[in-house]
Amino acid sequence: MSELIGDGLPPLSETLPPSPPPPPFPVPLDRLAADAAAGAITDVIVALPDLQGRVQGSRVRPDDFTGRIVRDGFGACLYLLATDVEMEARPGYATDPWGGGLGDFAIRPDVSTLRYLPWDPGTALVLGDAHGADGAPVAVAPRQVLRAQLDRLAERGWRALAGTELEFLVFRDSYQDAFESGYRGLRAATRFNSDYAVPEVTEIDPLMRRIRTAMERTGMTVESARGECHPGQYEIVFRYDEALRACDNHVVYKAGARALAAQAGVALTFMAKYDEGEGNSCHVHLSLRDEAGDPVFADDGSGRYGMSKYMEHFVAGQLACMRDFALMYAPNVNSFKRLSPQAYAPSGIAWGLDNRTCPVRVVGSGESARIEFRVPGGDANPYLAVAAIVAAGLYGIEQALPLPEPTRGNAFAQDAPRLPASLEEAVLAWESSETARACFGPDVVRHYAAAGRAELAAFSATVTDFERRRHFERG
Repeated sequence: MSELIGDGLPPLSETLPPSPPPPPFPVPLDRLAADAAAGAITDVIVALPDLQGRVQGSRVRPDDFTGRIVRDGFGACLYLLATDVEMEARPGYATDPWGGGLGDFAIRPDVSTLRYLPWDPGTALVLGDAHGADGAPVAVAPRQVLRAQLDRLAERGWRALAGTELEFLVFRDSYQDAFESGYRGLRAATRFNSDYAVPEVTEIDPLMRRIRTAMERTGMTVESARGECHPGQYEIVFRYDEALRACDNHVVYKAGARALAAQAGVALTFMAKYDEGEGNSCHVHLSLRDEAGDPVFADDGSGRYGMSKYMEHFVAGQLACMRDFALMYAPNVNSFKRLSPQAYAPSGIAWGLDNRTCPVRVVGSGESARIEFRVPGGDANPYLAVAAIVAAGLYGIEQALPLPEPTRGNAFAQDAPRLPASLEEAVLAWESSETARACFGPDVVRHYAAAGRAELAAFSATVTDFERRRHFERG
């Protein structure tokens, strides 16, 4: 087993080979063809994000990709967009893979996402969109759910910029060792609360540097990196981008970080709550720009607290929809174990000015005026979370919702309307919400309610360690 510290990891040049040199992002098709002809690129992964935000796809020959697949798309089984995390296709989804005979949809590559993977030498990755046999986009696909909300923004002449701040826990154990132990008794890579600390995270710096360097080479820009509260916890923050590209970068980053950890003989997890300590969050920063590139949220004298009237209504929309849309931010049973003040995560519905105890934190001014939405955990699907934030904001603007006074002081200790306390409660709120149906359409509501119910069914059939400890001898 590799150690995290010092030169226990292989040299950076061995892990991130310099040939071919990092190309521009996205990689132009002619550059890919030239590198393939030279033997530097041998595989192209054609993929799409699934309901959990995982990158799922197939490897193809570069010449097939640049010809037939770019033109016609690549077939993938319908069930990819109607399964739980174990790849089980249960009934109830709006897109029924069994009713469709487990046939195919087409992944149509979005060549603006084409990049080389430093952790997988000789390999390029392209993300795409699912299209049905009729040629229409599959409306329930996560990337399409976000596109639909961005199209609604575009009708107003606006676009969304987003950035996700994603935390993870690093363990000294390998993924295989973690699996064989039932993910129990794992050794955190650092020993203390290392929030903003420098010396305490030097042991994992080689791996963190490797991850940061790899992501820079895939076209992302690292803005900051630091240790976090839980032992072994770390956060890497990338520069904001167009909302769809920010979400594409997010899923590539998660896949790459896992791969680099595995290559180092260690494991990391993005799950929302691994143990009784602090959970992994995914805070989403979001702002709007108009057609001229000017900030929609900037103070123009029309609103209060340094916000435009549009920003006021946008924030009010978050508060109005937060409970109904919770499933889009917290998709798993485990997600709701993170949402407690003890884990520095919100459980009440509130907003504040630079107040991290509120789920909606208003920060910045002028071009940097934005919201930080603090409900999602590390397990959130970024496309769905950002889509829900945009949909809630547009609902607030369309309804001209009034914004209450900001919460001051510790919102954790104040009485406020509550987020759902469990996945079951979130599913019920989502599928009974007229607002959700109006914003997303009935098929999307049904599809993701089915996804939530699939998670609940799997959990209810599981006997937990808690039950064994509590009832093995004394039950």
